[in-house]
Amino acid sequence: MENLIILGAGVSGWTAAIYAGRAELKPLVFTGIEEGGQLMLTTTVENFPGFSDGILGPTLMQEMKKQSEKFGAKVIQKEVTGFKKIKEGYEITAGKEKYSVKAVIISTGASARWLGLPEEKKFQGRGLHTCATCDGFFYKDKEIFVVGGGDSACEEANFLTKFAKTVTIVHRRDELKASKIMQEKVKSNPKIKFLWNSEIVKLVGEAPLKTVTIKNTKTEKTKDYKIDGVFLAIGHVPNVKIFEGIIKFDEYGFIKTDERRRTNLPGVFAAGDVQDHIYKQAITAAGTGCEAAIEAEKYLAEIGN
Repeated sequence: MENLIILGAGVSGWTAAIYAGRAELKPLVFTGIEEGGQLMLTTTVENFPGFSDGILGPTLMQEMKKQSEKFGAKVIQKEVTGFKKIKEGYEITAGKEKYSVKAVIISTGASARWLGLPEEKKFQGRGLHTCATCDGFFYKDKEIFVVGGGDSACEEANFLTKFAKTVTIVHRRDELKASKIMQEKVKSNPKIKFLWNSEIVKLVGEAPLKTVTIKNTKTEKTKDYKIDGVFLAIGHVPNVKIFEGIIKFDEYGFIKTDERRRTNLPGVFAAGDVQDHIYKQAITAAGTGCEAAIEAEKYLAEIGN
């Protein structure tokens, strides 16, 4: 039986693996299909401490992976398809293999909602973004769109006005669904404009993105707009499907944890975006990964590891 399995290989997963490895727990890290999490979709990361000139997202993930392996973490490039409680602990299914384990850290992350357009992948991180805090700095004195109509979209739009020349909120309806106070903030901001009853239906050209086609949802007429960047704020989906009915979720569908990253199951912890519907930053994910690993070490000591 394994001591500890970490599900997910983003910032929180690798951080947990580093701490668990240094504690000589010999953790197994299941990477899933897409190793590296959300940072694999970004270019330069400038807000992660320790890199004064910034660091490429994929490079940061590779360095974290190397560091965790240095301390004894074993990386398994498989997607976990099953999770269940057994008498001695938990059983993890990955491919045709089953693994028994005493403690688990869930770091499966949350996936940003994209537009679903066939050409959007080539623009990800090259004009099309899902994190204003991460990438807004690169749009000083530029004209950008924010897609969405909820609180997140309003928060992103307000934040982006610190850098951009203009920010236009593109929304499918003719009014925002955000809270009243957030609506007041964006409507009173002179840098923010609105495109009502509108949705992006095409991303035009080669990366970086320069032109988008927008359709009016009422008239169905389309129009091309020259734009420097587009930020999507249409929500995140936590990657929790295999835990449904077993682990408790919060009202937003994210894994519910206490202040020590413990779930409702003994020996099962959660870290990173899978349990965070508020911040979704690399540094906060790293912090919770650290916490989960320390708590897992304590738990294993308590049960006599």
